[in-house]
Amino acid sequence: MRSQDLNLLMVFDAVMTERSITRAADRLAMTQPAVSNAVGRMRTLWKDDLFVKDGRNIQPTVYAQNLWNQVKHPLGLLADAVDPQVFEPTTAKRTFRISIADIFVDILWAPLRQIIEREAPGIDLHAIPYTFTNSEQLLDDARVDLVIGRVSSSSNFIRSENLYTPCYVCAMRPDHALAKADLSINEFAEADHLLVSLYGDPSGMTDDALRHEGLSRRIACTVNHFSAVAPLLQKSNLISVVPTSAVEKAIISGELSATRVPVEVERVTLCNFWHKRQDRDSGLAWLRKHIKTIVTEESERHQRVMEQFLCKNKKCMQQQHKMKQAS
Repeated sequence: MRSQDLNLLMVFDAVMTERSITRAADRLAMTQPAVSNAVGRMRTLWKDDLFVKDGRNIQPTVYAQNLWNQVKHPLGLLADAVDPQVFEPTTAKRTFRISIADIFVDILWAPLRQIIEREAPGIDLHAIPYTFTNSEQLLDDARVDLVIGRVSSSSNFIRSENLYTPCYVCAMRPDHALAKADLSINEFAEADHLLVSLYGDPSGMTDDALRHEGLSRRIACTVNHFSAVAPLLQKSNLISVVPTSAVEKAIISGELSATRVPVEVERVTLCNFWHKRQDRDSGLAWLRKHIKTIVTEESERHQRVMEQFLCKNKKCMQQQHKMKQAS
């Protein structure tokens, strides 16, 4: 391969990764006109438009996407072999893009930002909307550096690291008729439910558990982010099965009530996911280490607090029930 062809492929890889001529130029430490000229040469040599405008960004043609699928992994290996990147936090200038749900933003962003300001002030942290269905594609296309959540993949190119396994509660407003310690499975199934669906599917793990018991429930309302749960439950007759971390503050403040879910819901471990090509990325390893530490410490603290609260709350509910019966 001629050196000119390899240079064009490196520019092509940057443009495909960034979906922007300007950002590709920054990535390559080139001027924007130089990258534009390189794209023009690619179009002439490869006889395809390669990129079309999409607002402020650009999107690849079918030819460009097929070509990138063939060259991106070898280019990554070649770049790492020739010039392995050493990450020095104090001097690093870099943007990390993470596909993440709002519940994890609430847990991670503040402590991560504090670490960055203290150890790596040149680092930028960008949250990309998370959905279960497109996470592998985001990693494969290098649109994100990391996914936090679940990824359905059997690909040998996707790496993972366990973070934590969330616990679930059934939450509702404090004066709800079902705000009691002995919520039965039939009462639970007959209620109107709120479901957090990050990718639009009006069914979840609770529905799978109910089906095993020969029951079903009505999903009366869905939302696509966890921060909407508490305000909606407070002003409606809905109940919701949610991770305890999503409603901890509202429960402890008394704005919501919570009881144990009367059906065994599968507990899925949430993970860090990244692409194989970034196995030797010391910057990403630095970030993953801090994420793991923050999540571990926060989940342990949260679990202790919620277990204590739920036990105390159960006793209160039982006492209130006895008082109602006595009166």
